[in-house]
Amino acid sequence: MSIRLFELLGRWFPLFLWVIAAHLAFGRAYLLAWNITESLPGTLFVVEKEVMPARGELMAFRWENTWPYPRGSLFLKRLIGLPGSLVTATGRAFFVDGEPVGRAKERARTGEPLEIGPVGTIPDGRYYVAGSHPDSLDSRYRLTGWVSRPQVVGKAHRVF
Repeated sequence: MSIRLFELLGRWFPLFLWVIAAHLAFGRAYLLAWNITESLPGTLFVVEKEVMPARGELMAFRWENTWPYPRGSLFLKRLIGLPGSLVTATGRAFFVDGEPVGRAKERARTGEPLEIGPVGTIPDGRYYVAGSHPDSLDSRYRLTGWVSRPQVVGKAHRVF
């Protein structure tokens, strides 16, 4: 049994070394992220750490609340509004600089009421994010609100 294990380790050792080397070389600058919801098209994303995306690109950020996801969970959303952008709402329909973003639902899938997010001019160091799916927990809701600069991890790129 131990000889078989030693042979198996010997066969996979070069791959193991490459994985460790890749992590050491790129781990400080890049991060792999899995999308486990329907909020964005795609499953696997590469995040360029500490790179700020432009409007319309994907942003990776850390969740600050404790419900319904654990604090620090990585979220991927499209960056829609920058500091100085005007966020307005007509009822539960949201607009950023006059462009429609989507409609906020009244209740979560679990039945809890959802309060609408902030409106007005986005202050410095804050960003408006949105997902394309109607169930996306994004800046339309008070739970997420405007994402602060310290929450931002970086720019995300879809792999597949």
